[in-house]
Formats: sequence, structure tokens, C-alpha cells
Amino acid sequence: MANLTVTITEDLILNGSTRGSTNQLTITGIESVFERVVTIPANSDGTVVLTKDTIASSDGAVDIQDTKYIRVTNLDSTNNVNISLQIDANNNDSDPERSATISLPAGHSFVMGTPHDAIAVNDSTASIETTMKDLESIIVDSADQNVTVEVFVAGA
Repeated sequence: MANLTVTITEDLILNGSTRGSTNQLTITGIESVFERVVTIPANSDGTVVLTKDTIASSDGAVDIQDTKYIRVTNLDSTNNVNISLQIDANNNDSDPERSATISLPAGHSFVMGTPHDAIAVNDSTASIETTMKDLESIIVDSADQNVTVEVFVAGA
């Protein structure tokens, strides 16, 4: 087993004053890594992360119970990408019933911990939803440009 160390640093000098901080997280018990760089063609969608209870049930899936860390980084220098978080609202390891889409600017990263019981959306009101559901997959939408993203998933 290994430890994954994640460090986030903001470094800014604004009006002569230094601002920002460094935060470090150590995730223990890492035994597997899924890492890839993938180009999504213009006007296309690509599934870059797929989670399942049993990874043998789908090619390329990661184990939803064992995954501890997910990062998607937009490697494009100018174009945004949309990342769609596909949500298994029934928590039954099936096709997603809901989604939430986030615009990821050029050079930025989206980071989350476990995909198990980790996300919720409410489409009928703007209230806080606290009954967490499983993340079924992450889809990257390229809009009208070819875009490249890096995906890093670590688990037990």
C-alpha cells in the first residue's frame, strides 16, 4: 500500500501583499491508480471515468467502493470543457438518472474524493440536498473544439 499526497498551493501578490496558502492532504491505503490523457474530438462527448460495484461488469470501470480520489484536468490552453457528473440517483449500479454539469476552464482541475454516496442534485427546488448518491460516471463534452484532459483516479 502507498500514500497519495495531494498539495494545493495558491501564490498571489496583490497590492504588495502576499496572499494564498498551501494545503496538503495524505490519502492512505492506495493500491491502484487509473491514469490517462485523452483527447475528446470537437462536437463530441467522452466518458472518462466509469464507476461500478463490480469492475468486471464494465470494461474500464473503477470500483466505486474503493475509489478515494478523482481528478480531471483540462489540459487545453484556451478552451473550456464541460464535465458532466452522471448521478445514479437510485444507487443501484445502473444507468444514471440525473446529471450536473460544470464548466472547467482551460488549465483548471476538478477534484473529488470517493464517488460512493458523494453527490446529490435537486431539480425541483434550490434547496440543499443532503441525501448523497453514487457518481456513475464523468463525461467530458468538448463543445466545438478538440480538447485534451488528464484523468487520475486512485483507490484501495
